[in-house]
Amino acid sequence: MKAMILAAGRGSRMRTLTDHCPKPLLRVGGHALIEYHIERLYAAGITDIVINVSYLGEQIMTALGDGARYGVRLRYSVEPTALETAGGIRHALPLLGEEPFWLVNADVWCDITPDTLGPLGSDLARLVMVDPPDHHRQGDFYLDDTGRLHEQGEARLVYAGIALMHPTLVADLPDNTPCPLKPCLVNAMQQRRLGGHHHKGQWSDIGTPERLACLEQQLSPRGMA
Repeated sequence: MKAMILAAGRGSRMRTLTDHCPKPLLRVGGHALIEYHIERLYAAGITDIVINVSYLGEQIMTALGDGARYGVRLRYSVEPTALETAGGIRHALPLLGEEPFWLVNADVWCDITPDTLGPLGSDLARLVMVDPPDHHRQGDFYLDDTGRLHEQGEARLVYAGIALMHPTLVADLPDNTPCPLKPCLVNAMQQRRLGGHHHKGQWSDIGTPERLACLEQQLSPRGMA
């Protein structure tokens, strides 16, 4: 299995930290955020990784190189202008191939491992869902007892920015065109081909300097004690 790390965003909510440093390279617990994903993928046996880059992308490519020192092969999907999530995945399909791949946002922290979700089967994607954090109490989607995701329903969960995905989900999108992910997910829901997994372990969306500081505290020896 291959993996894709989404690392092309501007990180505007993290300014001024991201004025001169791309968010995936912000350091926490002694490592860049994106390095935790690379190391976790390596531990899971996934060594072929695609990273999309745009804003300050040269810094990411220079910092990580070809991935050899992490024991993986890194390839980069360069976006002169950020293509949003679905557009970025579509642009990277020539590097990802035709089989399901593990997708993860560079700016989340999570202890889930790829083997947790199991085979994709006939689904176009299976999303990792988490309990709504304080900054997103309304949630995103409802996960029913059969593992299907829906737009409507009570006890909505939040998409964690992590998924097992089939290339077909975005293959029909135009290349080099900004496209959000949600319409693709809604289309898959309507086909009953969008699954979900409720992850109850550690997860954090590192979207603000305050959340970055909170994660730093959690990863400190005292916080982990």
